Amino acid sequence: MAHLNLFIHGCGHHGAAWRAPGSAVERLGDISYYEQLARTAERGLLDAVFFADGHSIGGTSVADGPNWYLEPLTTLAALARATTRIGLVSTVSSSFYTPYHAARMLASLDHISGGRIGWNVVTSMFDDEARNHGLDALPPHTERYARAAEFIDVVTALWDSWPLEAIEQDRAGIYAHPDRIHEIDHRGAHFVVQGALNVPRPPQGRPVLFQAGASEPGRTLAAGRAEAVYAVAHDLRAAVSFRSDIRTRVAAQGRDPDRVAVMPGLVCYLGGTIAEARAKQTALDELLLTESSLRRLSVFLGRDCSDWDLDAPVPPLPPPSEFTGPQGRYATIHRIVETEQPNVRQLLGRLAAGGGHATMTGTPETVADAIEHWLDAGGADGFNLMPPTLPDTINDIVDHLVPELQRRGRFRTSYDGHTLRSHLGIPTPSAEEASASG
Repeated sequence: MAHLNLFIHGCGHHGAAWRAPGSAVERLGDISYYEQLARTAERGLLDAVFFADGHSIGGTSVADGPNWYLEPLTTLAALARATTRIGLVSTVSSSFYTPYHAARMLASLDHISGGRIGWNVVTSMFDDEARNHGLDALPPHTERYARAAEFIDVVTALWDSWPLEAIEQDRAGIYAHPDRIHEIDHRGAHFVVQGALNVPRPPQGRPVLFQAGASEPGRTLAAGRAEAVYAVAHDLRAAVSFRSDIRTRVAAQGRDPDRVAVMPGLVCYLGGTIAEARAKQTALDELLLTESSLRRLSVFLGRDCSDWDLDAPVPPLPPPSEFTGPQGRYATIHRIVETEQPNVRQLLGRLAAGGGHATMTGTPETVADAIEHWLDAGGADGFNLMPPTLPDTINDIVDHLVPELQRRGRFRTSYDGHTLRSHLGIPTPSAEEASASG
């Protein structure tokens, strides 16, 4: 069975989605827009909706299109009230949040949603984000991931510090037993936190931990702590390699690889015929502005691409091992250039939606064929869906692709439980397990 999340981003993941006739660009500050998307995803029985996050306006010009708008954790509070079953996941930066702040907000959201919260821990990407938090630049890669590992450990310890069993609610006596609530008294390299948390343990025990780093430290972090992994893989070969590596690392940590879902990003263009699907893709690509596309490419590559000749081959790129920015996206672009040898114009079109994530264009039947092939070949446990346009593409997915996957027995026909853990098949840590690991 496949796992499917809806990755909500602006008007869609295609760089020109906001310019398309009838786009939702005027509604990006309207919470009902996101509620509508979440309800559609829930109608399709998807595992979760997911929001990325950033702490600056963005690496490209605001003239190029919308990037961030509503803060995602705040948005999840609204979606928790607008839906009843679908999971709700947000990115959380371990570089800018404190553990207590993150633990308190995520625990509160898990209570509000009835146990449907997940958190995608990242170390953030750009120095302009750091400068909004009192830093001149992001710390070195290894230092950020060391902080992230400690951040996760402290947050989970805080969630375990007030077990629900401590609450008595005896109106004639006490509300809670103080001797069952414990301080964590953490003193580490990056954080000093006394605790306990002032929110009782979340309904899921711990909100589901997602991780998305593709670098060596990112994979190490995922192997030891993640319960689901977002991946960047533009083709099946890269997907199989990444998933195999993650599963090997998870097993080496004494954990069950079958309880860690690997979910590459997936861009879908759907039509009644393959020609119709391709026409949708072409229509969006034709709305791309060259200058904004080159600015976006400059962000991905960490270099100025504004003077590149569109019809010339892509200039030589340093190997991923020498790149200091976001590793997953850069490695994907590097692989595209190596294997496909596109000119600059072709590369811009290839990256227009999803920045190099896998793209499937066709009918519901042919896309379902491709999804099954990825699942059966070991490239994915499911996908983080990145619709090129919203809401149109998610409507196509829910109304046409999901029923095709259900017909083949590859996707659920009803929710079996009420929590995100139940959707993903990840058990809730028991109080004893939490005590032992905390």
